[in-house]
Amino acid sequence: MKKIKVLLVCLLMGTSFCINAQDNYGGLALYTLRDDMASEPRATLQAVADAGYKYLEAAGYNDGKFYGMTPLEFKNTLKELGLKPISSHQATVTLENADAMIADVKAAGFKYFVIPIPPMGLFTFEEEGMKMGMTGGAENLANILDKLGAKCKKAGLKLLYHNHDFEFKADENGVVVIDYLLENCNPKLVNFQMDLFWVTKAGADPVAYFKKHPKRFKIWHVKDMNEDGWFAPVGTGSIDFGRILEQKKLSGMKYYMVEQDKTFKMTPLEAIEVSRKGLKKFGFN
Repeated sequence: MKKIKVLLVCLLMGTSFCINAQDNYGGLALYTLRDDMASEPRATLQAVADAGYKYLEAAGYNDGKFYGMTPLEFKNTLKELGLKPISSHQATVTLENADAMIADVKAAGFKYFVIPIPPMGLFTFEEEGMKMGMTGGAENLANILDKLGAKCKKAGLKLLYHNHDFEFKADENGVVVIDYLLENCNPKLVNFQMDLFWVTKAGADPVAYFKKHPKRFKIWHVKDMNEDGWFAPVGTGSIDFGRILEQKKLSGMKYYMVEQDKTFKMTPLEAIEVSRKGLKKFGFN
């Protein structure tokens, strides 16, 4: 039935449309294009679609809107451009504003509500050296995530926690935060978005985590590492994505998102084009 529908669309829209539609794959984290999305959201989303990405992750929610659009406006814009909303980073969530925020994420068509940093003022950051950390301890964070996860589940969403590097290192109490979260958060309420760059940056092995905690890592962030240890387009750095991708099923990965926090000598739009070509090198589809 699906093949028949695709054939009918091809006949109606023309051969070129069919070829482009069938070649679309992979996801993009819009954090990469945050400046472009702030100034020209629709044109930027069109560029994402033109680059061949199929689905995306938002990171631009403010005052009940996604990139200046109401949840319904954002959902309809993506539909018009042939893009699918999958996940949304909600850095400003609290226990008090969670219900309204969850309702907006749901209305925009997303499946996953992602917490990108320890919420509610727990995250610490020093610009020099990109040094990150958290206060409050792992147990406190786990309790918050479980409460937010229960709210998401009730609304029909799935909650994920996104890592950086500090969660893979022992804190002042000797606790490795990510290990505590994986062992103590309710897996029916809380799972994880693994950022493959930051895991590598921390000196940890993604595959080892997949083996120890199978099926917990529902979305990956895919970005490469250059010779200086910083962000690079997929396929231009040192991370062995092929080895990691072999364990896709074990990890529980349902979607992956290309992301590059800083693109240095390239524009973000140029970088996402290079990354998408790099995906094929490792067999992402």
